[in-house]
This record gives sequence, C-alpha cells and structure tokens, in this order.
Amino acid sequence: MYPEELCTPMREDLTSVGFIEMKDSDKVSEILDKKEGSVLVMINSVCGCAAGNARPAVKMSTTYSKTPNLFTTVFAGQDIGATATAREYMLPYPPSSPSIALFKDGNLVHFIERHHIEGRPAEMIAENLKQAFDEYC
Repeated sequence: MYPEELCTPMREDLTSVGFIEMKDSDKVSEILDKKEGSVLVMINSVCGCAAGNARPAVKMSTTYSKTPNLFTTVFAGQDIGATATAREYMLPYPPSSPSIALFKDGNLVHFIERHHIEGRPAEMIAENLKQAFDEYC
C-alpha cells in the first residue's frame, strides 16, 4: 500500500474539480448500484501515465457541455477494497490502473484501459471521453 502522504496530492488533483472519492466498498456499491443516471469512475494511480495523461484528461472532461451525473474515483494501491469492488463492476475488463469507466443506468458502457492511456496525450483521451459523453450522458 502506498503511503497516504504520497497519494494525497494525487487525490486532491481530482477532488479539487469535483470528483467524489469512493474509499470503501460500501460507497462504491452505493453509487454504482443505482440504475439511473451516468457515473464516470477514474481508477487513480501513482504511475506517470495517471499524472501525465489520465488525470489531466478526466479533469478536462468535467468542463464539457454533456457530462456524467457523477465524477468519482478510487485509488489503486491505497483504497484496496474500494478498488477491488469497482473492478468487479468493470468486468469483463481485466484490472487496469489507471483506467476510466463510464456507467449508464447501472451498466458499463465505455472503458479506457491503461494501454489506451499510456503514450497518448491527455487531449486525445479527453476527446474519447467527450464522444462517450455525447452518446451516453
């Protein structure tokens, strides 16, 4: 598990723009079991592609005209139970950190795995999210 003092700035990078932290399994289930509306889940990570690509992309996506009802996050390597529970909702995709999932009416409708984040600029990832928001939100 990563030390909290290392992760705090990475958490605040998202919570400062309105992301809701899901720090335990109950919170994940409470949010993802709802069968109406849309929810984006960012599986946050300490890796460089989270800092350079994924977090900037999801932050950009919060400013679009169409957005999910909720922006949420769990922190891999820190929120162990919450991350495991969130990943159960993301099946059949394998565990991936960072990753970004979009749910609509309780169903996973869009997923961006780590290998789609690595090496891609934040703007490209944000555009991918914008297209998903246009379709599902």
